[in-house]
Amino acid sequence: MTDEADDRGPFARSPKRVRFVELSSRAISALLDGDLPEAGRVAGVSLTEYFLTDSARWLWRFRLGQMAADPGRARWMVRQAVVGDGGLVVGHAGFHGPPDEVGMVEIGYSIAPDFRRRGYARSALIELLRRAAAEPAVTTVRAAISPDNGASLATIAGLGFVEVGEQWDEEDGREVVFEVPARRVPSA
Repeated sequence: MTDEADDRGPFARSPKRVRFVELSSRAISALLDGDLPEAGRVAGVSLTEYFLTDSARWLWRFRLGQMAADPGRARWMVRQAVVGDGGLVVGHAGFHGPPDEVGMVEIGYSIAPDFRRRGYARSALIELLRRAAAEPAVTTVRAAISPDNGASLATIAGLGFVEVGEQWDEEDGREVVFEVPARRVPSA
């Protein structure tokens, strides 16, 4: 069995199965204060310095604002990507928000540099797809990826995503937009 698939197809459980732990507004606030031990205590897992990087702090500020404006969005957003019984946090993943008026959700994930190229991004993506498939309100899953991000393009390959256009992101620049029907993904 490989990290990404076995003879049962790309959605087969991998030995690097990722589970998600919610990152609450209290944990996010602690991260923004630079208090990694408190953020980990609130989250219930040990977080790494990766959660205090500039790009992570930008995301925490953005998500905290979204959660304050609409607390119901929180369950859709940031989760720590955790592997193993010891609760090793390898990154974070989630949706940009709840499904829009046509049932589309956009995914986002990031794996800490020390854990990249080990199948964790693919495992996190598969778990996001499973979660989307289990939600009746979700019809489509979107991924917007920079055309220069070969790793993310490889991560979505073979999972049914189809290129549907391009968009400009204020933070990331030009992105290629991919979508897959949510019900195409087997539920957990």
